[in-house]
Amino acid sequence: MNGTSMTLTFASPTSAATPLYLVTPTEVDAILETLGATATKWAKTQGFTGANGQTLVMPASDGSVDSVCVGMGTPADQARTRFTLGGARSKLPAGIYSLNTTLSGDALDAEYLGWLLAGYRFDRYATASAVHAQLLPPENSTRLEAIAAGEALTRDLINTPASDMGPPELEAAASTLATAHDATMSVIVGDDLLDANYPLIHTVGRAADRAPRLVDIKWGRTGPQLTLVGKGVCFDTGGLNLKPGASMGLMKKDMGGAAAVLGLAHMIMSLNLPLRLRVLIPAVENSVSGNAFRPGDILNSRKGLTVEINNTDAEGRLVLADALALADEETPDLIISMATLTGAARVAVGPDLAPYYTDTPDHSAALETAALRCADPVWRLPFHTPYEAMIEPGIADLDNAPKGGFAGSITAALFLRRFVTETPYMHFDIYGWQPNAANARPKGGVGQGTRALLDALPDMLGL
Repeated sequence: MNGTSMTLTFASPTSAATPLYLVTPTEVDAILETLGATATKWAKTQGFTGANGQTLVMPASDGSVDSVCVGMGTPADQARTRFTLGGARSKLPAGIYSLNTTLSGDALDAEYLGWLLAGYRFDRYATASAVHAQLLPPENSTRLEAIAAGEALTRDLINTPASDMGPPELEAAASTLATAHDATMSVIVGDDLLDANYPLIHTVGRAADRAPRLVDIKWGRTGPQLTLVGKGVCFDTGGLNLKPGASMGLMKKDMGGAAAVLGLAHMIMSLNLPLRLRVLIPAVENSVSGNAFRPGDILNSRKGLTVEINNTDAEGRLVLADALALADEETPDLIISMATLTGAARVAVGPDLAPYYTDTPDHSAALETAALRCADPVWRLPFHTPYEAMIEPGIADLDNAPKGGFAGSITAALFLRRFVTETPYMHFDIYGWQPNAANARPKGGVGQGTRALLDALPDMLGL
């Protein structure tokens, strides 16, 4: 994205480096002993105990940096705090560092990734201070850098306001990604959506000055087929069921599902996973004008199911429905949808967890194991079939916004499942926003579930 500065790569492996120690409270004395009496005295003077997030810079006799210690805290601290090393990055003097730690495997990878993610800055509209500390690469640096770049793409897209990230700009970002990876892309725009039988996408987006569209990216020629579908509502006013101002303030992030699948697509294509990938993004604005769709309207869908509109602010499931119907027609090996779909999901699990739905236990097991490995938390919610009656209004096949307020995320997921009948299906109801700054996660747009998915795909698809 133009105007965004990032340091998302590791330093050259041939560079001289300053030792950087990750230290738990039980390791402090042993590590300081190896660094000498002066370092021990300096650490005690500074009150360094190895507590989580503590940073100790130890000077050499000439005033340069001799070594650095970063506290990891106790196991309980580590269970509560992700990316401790990333949180320390901005506190360190400029220079190149070499990581020394007893961590290994997934825990070590998570710290290396956190370091990269801490290099993200969004400065398109205001100056942001860059980080100058660099780290020598681990053996799997290529994978970690690809993941960090995909996450940065997701953050950039969400952080950009609708004035500069409407349907045409989202299409352009998708096109840039497709070109970078030699993928093919096609787009259906405006009234052509009606001719091509995408009535719900057209209806939701027709009131906006910037025309609705369906973006379709294809990549890879061999292997199992994965189709990603991302909700691309570039701004959601709520339509005629207008949102109050407080609820509208973050609606630039309502294309967070599209941003997430584009970030995941970048990871997949950069790492050249042996699969066939398709990415579908219905890109619209839910606006207010004389031709906006209305409460009480009954709409047709690509799948032939009719939908009664009981709230125009439940528009995301409508645009996803047509895209999911298209995806299902091809019967890929797996369809995954990602969307900032319901406030009910936030009430259920808060902003940090990515709730998801699947009817395939093996997929759930693979995903949750991967989520633990990747420090990318997810939580399974049920496709609770007895609630199907809640989305059946009688006057039409489906109700887009059941009354009563119960099980809002589940009923939305059940609505979407009606449009995928031939293919294994997984749906994510993500938040896509970091409400408060945390280690390696500044306030703003954020990817959720994508790193876990990337890690789980080999098991889910038999790669």
